[in-house]
Amino acid sequence: MRRRFTVLLALFGALSGLLCAAPMASSADAHRPVILVHGYNADPGVWGSLADDLKASGYGDGEVFRWSYDTHASVNETLAGQFAAYVDSVRARTGADQVDVVAHSFGSLPPRWYLAFGGGTRRVAHMVSLGGPNHGTYTAWACAAWDQACRDMSPGSYVQKHLAAGDETPGATRYATFWSNCDEVINPDSSVSLAGAVNTGAGCLDHNALLGDDGVSSGVRAFLATP
Repeated sequence: MRRRFTVLLALFGALSGLLCAAPMASSADAHRPVILVHGYNADPGVWGSLADDLKASGYGDGEVFRWSYDTHASVNETLAGQFAAYVDSVRARTGADQVDVVAHSFGSLPPRWYLAFGGGTRRVAHMVSLGGPNHGTYTAWACAAWDQACRDMSPGSYVQKHLAAGDETPGATRYATFWSNCDEVINPDSSVSLAGAVNTGAGCLDHNALLGDDGVSSGVRAFLATP
């Protein structure tokens, strides 16, 4: 009986050691939550490829989030505030102090307004813009007469003037952009790049091809891994 008790005690001690070690391993493998922001007239489904790549590189299901929003609303009056609330909800859900953001096209503008004017630099560690109309795009004039988002994307708009008026990459947040010299939506191509950001040419890609290109995905993931 004493021998059986000794064996059971040893097994219990070993099991306890494994249980105690498990959270430490999980914590070491944790990533900062990533929020993916789709572009104009799109939805969170566009992020299938990059989301899969993130998970294949070690991100868990609870570390990759996709913000869904009305792409016809005002950047400064509506969307930046809604994005701020979403960031806070992700932080509350995950317990993370900060998040990373990867945005495509028009989706770059609400996070940038939040960073510039909403205190977002305390909450966002990395901001990535894929083909963002960061200095406006002339193609937005085609819908500016009836759509607020198109007006916000137009060169010289209220949103564009204010985002360009000060530091384009404010705070301690790290910024990156990826642009294409064959982008049929962003005109001129140079609109994407931000002063103070890591600006990367992705080659000759269509606007939406930035979402699924292997080189862009690899570059984004490498950037998110920087301190």
